[in-house]
Amino acid sequence: MTMEPAALAALNLATRELLWCAAIGIALSSLDDLFIDLVYFARTLTRRFTVYRHYPRATAESLRRDTSAPMAIIVPAWDESAVLGAMLANLIGRIDYPAYRVFVGVYPNDPATRAIAVTAADADTRVVPVVCDRPGPTTKADCLNHLWRALVAHEAAAGEPFKAVVLHDAEDVVHPLELHVYDALIPRLAMVQLPVLPLPDRRSRWISGHYLDEFAENHAKDVVVREALGAAVPSAGVACAIERAMLGRIAATAGGAPFDATCLTEDYELGHRIKALGGRGALVRVRSAADNVVVATREHFPATLDAAVRQKARWLTGIALSGWDRLGWRGGLADRYMLLRDRKAIVAVLFTMLAYVAAALVVVEAAWRAGLPGDGALPPLFTPALADLLRVNAALLLWRLMIRAGFTGHAYGWREAIRAVPRALASNLVNALAAWRAVRRYRATMAGRAVLSWDKTVHRFPGADPARP
Repeated sequence: MTMEPAALAALNLATRELLWCAAIGIALSSLDDLFIDLVYFARTLTRRFTVYRHYPRATAESLRRDTSAPMAIIVPAWDESAVLGAMLANLIGRIDYPAYRVFVGVYPNDPATRAIAVTAADADTRVVPVVCDRPGPTTKADCLNHLWRALVAHEAAAGEPFKAVVLHDAEDVVHPLELHVYDALIPRLAMVQLPVLPLPDRRSRWISGHYLDEFAENHAKDVVVREALGAAVPSAGVACAIERAMLGRIAATAGGAPFDATCLTEDYELGHRIKALGGRGALVRVRSAADNVVVATREHFPATLDAAVRQKARWLTGIALSGWDRLGWRGGLADRYMLLRDRKAIVAVLFTMLAYVAAALVVVEAAWRAGLPGDGALPPLFTPALADLLRVNAALLLWRLMIRAGFTGHAYGWREAIRAVPRALASNLVNALAAWRAVRRYRATMAGRAVLSWDKTVHRFPGADPARP
């Protein structure tokens, strides 16, 4: 055998092995996703033919009570001068609820954001600026702990406790009736998570747009299945209300600070801590009868590749990597299964990238083989077993794209549903780069070469930047 045929034989072997590895990994991950789909549809059909045959669907208006308990909204804000003023004005102007306070956490070395919070407080006494002790950026959880201490002090001075603590970010567009939903469901639920719906950005259809697809599916299906299986429901960090008494219990077990300042994804872990203390969390999808719009929080997500990668790397680091160290495999079977699903993200990205490499090698191998005579001794790339597995994967991929397009279309219309299919490639690219960054960041932190800090992205508020709709 000459050198060139020998190299072709090596390529043939490597391609076949890579195909098998990628196909098996993707098949396992796809079957896991299929199980979640089946549970969701079974639950949806069961409720449609049982619960909703006897009881009408609730609306935000039907949940409104005659008397409303006070609510605390906490908004951490580091370097948010571009959006905070518009966000607070929008929130105060839109919220239809009689009793609430907005605690805004700012930093001594961020005078622009601090000035906006002070100006908002001068205009409306329901806004309470809270200056953190240390210069920023610390971690988001550290800022939240300062807000927690401020609201506890406010309760002591006012002589009346808050019913719930609501988490929001400085770029959030809130629904006017969200506090009524929280008031109706707490304390029966210890945590109420409303959907988060990213705002479409016509100048970033692919990078910002892929968040539309992921959140539309995750906050309509995946989180719902978590609750149905009895697993902990993680907080999204925004559009989330936690019973004041439950947050106090968490604080009591953690030295007075309910949010772990050493954690990058304190919101995710909060759901697990609530479940461990016997509380129940749920994602609640309810519409407003007035406009038939889901009561949800809307916001712009990163529009550039770098910003999206940094944001998702923080999520992956906190959930899939350091979360493994911090949470272990606590809870029952459902909790452990969901922890496994959350942590498979890193490995799933690896298999997806292997599949792309394998596809490229198939093309190279076929072109090389066609240019050489007498290659019949080489084994075929696609054995019957491998071909069958690839057919199964192709069917599961088609199903996955249909499901994602369906949820995107339900939330945003048919045009975004069509875009969701090719946008899966953008999602894979962002997730792959984020996984690489997350692993590097985690290794650097474990080795002591990096410290935890607020690796936030630049935020936008609708209308605050006329150049970006």
